[in-house]
Amino acid sequence: MVYVLNRIGQPLMPCKEAKARKLLKNHKARVDKREPFTIQLLFDCENRIQDITLGIDAGSKHLGLSATTEQKELYAADVELRNDIVELLSTRRQYRQARRNRLRYRAPRFFNRVHSKNRGQLVPSIEQKIGTHLRVVSDVCGILLISKIIVETASFDIQKIKNPDINGEEYQQG
Repeated sequence: MVYVLNRIGQPLMPCKEAKARKLLKNHKARVDKREPFTIQLLFDCENRIQDITLGIDAGSKHLGLSATTEQKELYAADVELRNDIVELLSTRRQYRQARRNRLRYRAPRFFNRVHSKNRGQLVPSIEQKIGTHLRVVSDVCGILLISKIIVETASFDIQKIKNPDINGEEYQQG
């Protein structure tokens, strides 16, 4: 499946590889991106598009995406999210503290503390995960004309799955 952009760069419905090969051979299209393979038409055409639904399954370690019409699946991806942000920040903090201790005595400063500057901001690990979600969705919207986005949100009761008869104070016992 080859993704298609019109003359001004807006997404159209994808086509088969054979049709894309003919368009490229006859110089009616050019290669826009290699991954995912996308061509851009060099002539005006009618914009026949179908309704495309993007389904998102957001987890803490993986992000699943699927763009479908009523007949077939046009795009599927499984993105692995980063889980090393906390360790990287703590390593950076350790290096910074060691560097400051090596140089000289530094008087404590009380007016530039982090908790007073970062009110209303997200934790860096969560901010990175949300940024990845938004970037992946915008990448898909760049190659397909998405008409509806469905995000699956589900909370699971792990203790109830392991022990179906649990209730009340038994949750506090672990």
